[in-house]
Amino acid sequence: MQSKSFLKIFRPTIEIFYAFFSIFILIFLLLYLADANFSLAFKGFVNSSVGGRNNAYLFSTFSKMALISGMAIAALVAFRGGLFNIGGEGQLVVGGFACAFTGLLVSDFGFVGIIISIISGMLAGATWALISGFLTIYMGVPLLVGSLLLNYPARFITSYLVSHPFRDIQSGLPQTFLLPKNVWLPYFPNTRLDLGILIIFFVYVICLIIFYNTKHGYYSKNMGHSLSYVKLSGLPTKKIVFKTLALSGAIAGIVGSIAVLGIHHRFTDGMLVQPLYAWTGIIAALLVNLNLWFIPLAGFFFAAIYTGAAGMERIAQVPKEIATVIQAVIILFVVGKLGSLSNLSSSKGVKDD
Repeated sequence: MQSKSFLKIFRPTIEIFYAFFSIFILIFLLLYLADANFSLAFKGFVNSSVGGRNNAYLFSTFSKMALISGMAIAALVAFRGGLFNIGGEGQLVVGGFACAFTGLLVSDFGFVGIIISIISGMLAGATWALISGFLTIYMGVPLLVGSLLLNYPARFITSYLVSHPFRDIQSGLPQTFLLPKNVWLPYFPNTRLDLGILIIFFVYVICLIIFYNTKHGYYSKNMGHSLSYVKLSGLPTKKIVFKTLALSGAIAGIVGSIAVLGIHHRFTDGMLVQPLYAWTGIIAALLVNLNLWFIPLAGFFFAAIYTGAAGMERIAQVPKEIATVIQAVIILFVVGKLGSLSNLSSSKGVKDD
């Protein structure tokens, strides 16, 4: 009985570590197929992901980890509530653009301007997520479809805005003007790592509090388990859906704001799309079975794969595209987990009785 109870408690954790172990085995298999020198490849991976002069590569990994973890949290918030919101990319993009635009307007306010810019990014991301919720509840558009399709107008509208009315013509690229330094996120001393990672950690703690210490967290979790139960219990499903989507979109907007204020210091067309932050975040959330406690581990894991792949190519002549191959196989691995999210399809046309 005790052994069964032990397995029941720790089974989710064991499954997560088994998934990571399987991925490491896959990496070694891919290196073998690439006829790579394991010793050199491992040295290049470790040095480029957690090493470098003055730990420069480690800070680079932490920077990417912050963005991936943030998008993983955004996806997890919605998925946990039974809402298959895969529009994080659009929410990320509109949040980043809104932050850049606002930052230029409030650049004279210094630290207060940073806060205002981040809030504008939050509001933009939340608003974009709420549009998909409106389409789902009042027009019967499946959330999976509506949120996905809204990624495209977000990308194309912001692309037009930075290519024409708000373009820094002298830069020669489709991007906004460079933000003044007084609205940049500060760096940690003697590093190129900005304070965005602390903002993501704050968001992470807030989500833990919401999940385990608030009524909304409890209601959202129940809705994720069974929408019918929530309806029969007389809970306001519309309100829960909108609040959950708004939180998910706001987090995505914060991530976009961090990328603008802390890394790029302007909004450039495609800068938040091409790195696949949103999609990598979804994969990271599914990989850890939507367990918020393991999101930092998953974020660091994927960030290290990206930064370490460059080192393997540089030192062991292993193509850095191996990171993309690994991610593709991980996608196939986590697709099996979607069975546990089958009730997400019930998000189509959610209505109160």
